[in-house]
Amino acid sequence: MYPALTVAEKLDKNQHQVLWVGSEGGMEADLVARASLNFEAIQAAGVHGVSLAKLPSNLAKLWRGYQQSRKILEGFQPEVLFFTGGYVAIPMALAGLKLKSLLYVPDIEPGLALKTLARFSDHIALTTPESKKWFSRKKKMTVTGYPLRDDIKKWSKSDAQAYFKLETDLPTVLFVGGSSGARSINQAVLAVLDQLLEKYQIIHLTGHLDWETVQAATVNAGDRYHAFPYLHEIGAAMAAADLAVSRAGASTLGEYPFFGLPAILVPYPYAWRYQKVNADYLVERGAAVMLPDEELKTDLLKLINDLLANPAYLEHMSRAMSALSEPMAAERITELLFEMTEA
Repeated sequence: MYPALTVAEKLDKNQHQVLWVGSEGGMEADLVARASLNFEAIQAAGVHGVSLAKLPSNLAKLWRGYQQSRKILEGFQPEVLFFTGGYVAIPMALAGLKLKSLLYVPDIEPGLALKTLARFSDHIALTTPESKKWFSRKKKMTVTGYPLRDDIKKWSKSDAQAYFKLETDLPTVLFVGGSSGARSINQAVLAVLDQLLEKYQIIHLTGHLDWETVQAATVNAGDRYHAFPYLHEIGAAMAAADLAVSRAGASTLGEYPFFGLPAILVPYPYAWRYQKVNADYLVERGAAVMLPDEELKTDLLKLINDLLANPAYLEHMSRAMSALSEPMAAERITELLFEMTEA
């Protein structure tokens, strides 16, 4: 949802009306309200991989979502629809078949919902050229990059170091687990934290699920360790870091390149291969290295030490990462929406 919020930021609210349609009971309502956007909720549910027992109920929710979507469109009367994925978009796409629509694909490999939405979309915006192979060549496609929020892009390294009160002559390692957290990464960090703090400063974004456990285990970690359950100023953390360790969600394709931040990527192993494909893309271009989740506990410390002990190679990774940056992605997507409304 963050790419869509970023694009919405670029729209002049005095000239364009924006309505966000999301799922009932979803977490997005609060974030959308913070962005001062109007919000409408509809029912929706997935049908792929659903048990036969749940399928009738989920199909009924999709039907109700379709009816709700038609009512919303009749009242709001938009000129263009913008989709960023998720099964909640399917009812709206069906209800808005006669309207122009733009689909944005965050990950390199699209999920089933995105592939379905692509059939109804007039234009597809892509984070990387690699995504083109998953769509029909007849579709209009534009490579825009991953849209970055302005509050992420504002940070310089010196400002970020001052924000966290970091020592400027000591390497900084950033561990990112996402808003919920990456338990295997958190556990691996705690297992080698003492050795890490002998050489480095640590910024550790634990996620909410493991926050109390991490707090209890790091009471005496000292001034070199900076832990947060969630950090709104994620741009400061990436600007301050010399190396990141994280999963390989879609945001890594945009955020790490903007900061030229070398990364050790640990794709989430218990889902479809989207993160593995994202990680492969960055690894193949020399911008990152991959560490399988099952090797975290045995190899994490050695890999961090090897990379930070080789400044020349780390600089090579940083340049390779920076070469992938598309800082004007949000503006490009906005331009596509403007073109479609004018058409």
